[in-house]
Amino acid sequence: MRERRARTPRDARRRAHGQNLLASRALARQLVDDAGVRSDDLVVEIGAGTGLLTSELARRAGAVLAVELDSAFAEQLRRRFAAHERVTVIEGDALRIALPRQPFRVVANVPFNASTAILQRLLDPMLGLERADLVLQWEVARKRAGRPRSALSASWAPWWRFRLGRRIPSAAFRPRPAVAAGVLVVERRRAPFLPPESFEEYARFVRSLYDGSLARGLDGARWAELFGAWDSFQTRSRPT
Repeated sequence: MRERRARTPRDARRRAHGQNLLASRALARQLVDDAGVRSDDLVVEIGAGTGLLTSELARRAGAVLAVELDSAFAEQLRRRFAAHERVTVIEGDALRIALPRQPFRVVANVPFNASTAILQRLLDPMLGLERADLVLQWEVARKRAGRPRSALSASWAPWWRFRLGRRIPSAAFRPRPAVAAGVLVVERRRAPFLPPESFEEYARFVRSLYDGSLARGLDGARWAELFGAWDSFQTRSRPT
């Protein structure tokens, strides 16, 4: 029987943060190609790790903000990109750091254990996010790309379009996860169903529809407006 290799401190950090790092430079390049990153894009990368994807983004984007929670990885990134004027390394929690005020994109291999929280942070339409290409667990990516079946997914629909990108085998990561991954592509609607400032009110309204309670504090006209947005995305998301 093959002896199991002892876990290193680096392995322990990756597992603690839910990180499964990309093992292939070619795959990193494909992900950046698929995302269509341009020379004038400001790109935020969440969970930059050792910088494999960061390096490919730096070849294409106008500027890259590489966010990394783990201090050892962050220091490694700072050394690796010290002379690269397009890359700024930010050591911190992607759920708490200040995001750019100007329009930006996200291309990231997201820590699997934080994917829902990261989506909740990014998909507030008051932020400047234009598009996100996120590597998630395959079933999570499929769920979010399909017809909204939860109050959370439905609350994003007036502002965002979701689609499923490439499937990525588990062998493409280190450490190797138990499941495959996939790319979830999120794009801002050019003609949203509601203004961005309606986001929190609409989310409460959607939750009331899902839990069977009556949305309170709404007059008839406002209820009709919110329900109209709900009906619009329901109609458009029905299979043809």
